[in-house]
Amino acid sequence: MKKLLYIKLIVALLVMGAGCTKFSDDINVDPSVPTKSSNAQLLTYALNQLPAVIEAPAGLLYVQHWSEKPYTDVSRYAVVNYDFYSIYTEALENLQAILNAGKYDINEGSANNQKAVARILKAWFFWHMTDRWGDVPYFNALKGKENFAAAYDRQKDIYYDLLKELKEAVAQIDNGNAITGDILYGGKMDNWKLFANSMRLLMALRLSKADAAKGKQEFVDALNAGVFTDNRQNAVYVHLADAANQSYWYYVVNVQNRPWYWASKTIIDYMKPLNDPRLKIFADKNGSGVYNGVPYGLDGNAVGAIPSSSVSFVGVHVRTQNSPTYVTTYAQVLLAIAEANKLNWLTGGDAEAKSKYEAAIQASIRQWNRLSFKTYDDTRDKQVEKVLYDAADSGDTTGLAAYLTQPEVAYNGAEALKKIANQRWLHLFMNGYEAWAEWRRTGFPVLTPAPDNGGTPIPRRQAYPVKEQNINGNNYRTAIAAQPGLGGKDDLNGRVWWDQ
Repeated sequence: MKKLLYIKLIVALLVMGAGCTKFSDDINVDPSVPTKSSNAQLLTYALNQLPAVIEAPAGLLYVQHWSEKPYTDVSRYAVVNYDFYSIYTEALENLQAILNAGKYDINEGSANNQKAVARILKAWFFWHMTDRWGDVPYFNALKGKENFAAAYDRQKDIYYDLLKELKEAVAQIDNGNAITGDILYGGKMDNWKLFANSMRLLMALRLSKADAAKGKQEFVDALNAGVFTDNRQNAVYVHLADAANQSYWYYVVNVQNRPWYWASKTIIDYMKPLNDPRLKIFADKNGSGVYNGVPYGLDGNAVGAIPSSSVSFVGVHVRTQNSPTYVTTYAQVLLAIAEANKLNWLTGGDAEAKSKYEAAIQASIRQWNRLSFKTYDDTRDKQVEKVLYDAADSGDTTGLAAYLTQPEVAYNGAEALKKIANQRWLHLFMNGYEAWAEWRRTGFPVLTPAPDNGGTPIPRRQAYPVKEQNINGNNYRTAIAAQPGLGGKDDLNGRVWWDQ
């Protein structure tokens, strides 16, 4: 019996082997399962990754927009290594596939428009990555089997190339068919130009201390090329009121029932005395009907002893099922222009800086307070239109005039850079990594690290993924040694190139 089974097994293997050589590979393909995505699908998938990286909690905690309760490891800087693999393998691989496509379906947009948008988004993701980790694989990344172990490139070189990519991508956009699969702008190519130029403007300002001459040149060029001029042009990712497309923070709080992130005492104590019109969006009142933030960076036992009814949870309007994610906004651009005037990168001096500063605060308040009475249709295309239209001029500005006259807020030439930075910190609520990058660059607002934490400072970068030491060990070690700001250590305390 055993001999018979053995013979049958040998015959089966021979048949399988013959089948592998005699018949076409098509016989093993399931016709009901797609083997290739369209560029429109690849683009949509990449866009869907934007909120995942923007609203990650670490950045929000570093800049003390939020506090943790009850788990405080990130607030106390106990988490050191952060993974960048998903950004490479998901968003960036999809965008690179668009750029590598040999043929372009005209129904999905002209070839130039498809490639231009992919370049703009690719630049955004790499900008985000290099600001978190410093040097990263860039020029030889995304090569697939041609290069499984890409070398790390200097942040300076990455920045300069991204600035070039954004400028060339804008010039590449043509009058052909608009792109499809675009859940950010609904195929409006003029808005993609404004987004790319606005991004380049913000990137240029990041060089204010590392390479002011290059920063000024790129800033002026991007401004002249055309940037956002009102909230309707903001880059806004719109979630939907359904489980498949809902806000991550709605999922965490309402579905998983994990109320772990609370409004920080740092931000509430700053906003509350000023009667900041945005506070009602950023935080909920506590059980007694007042705003009271959670102290930042306490250990789990200490923060756990604080009754939840006594403190303010993160505002309901930023964690509803269809809350939008702000990628890049008009108020950011205005604040950047105000700072550029103060730095004498632009003419106009304090008078122009004051004008842009006050306009930025108004744009920010309109943008955020619109969330308190938003009404959306049930399709993403309609929602995108609704968010952009409503954000322009219908946001409640009650209290704006009084807010602008308060000494802590009112423009003052002697403290202009501080006040601009403080307002940027407030405006970038829910965009923690961008707020963290600007805090590192400017030093404002002045933040106190987590207490009773052995003197550990607020992080200046994030350490590379642990598995990179094995997967790409030689290049990893070379990168650590090559970055002067790291001091030979891969930790949270080293500084990226522009952080000077």
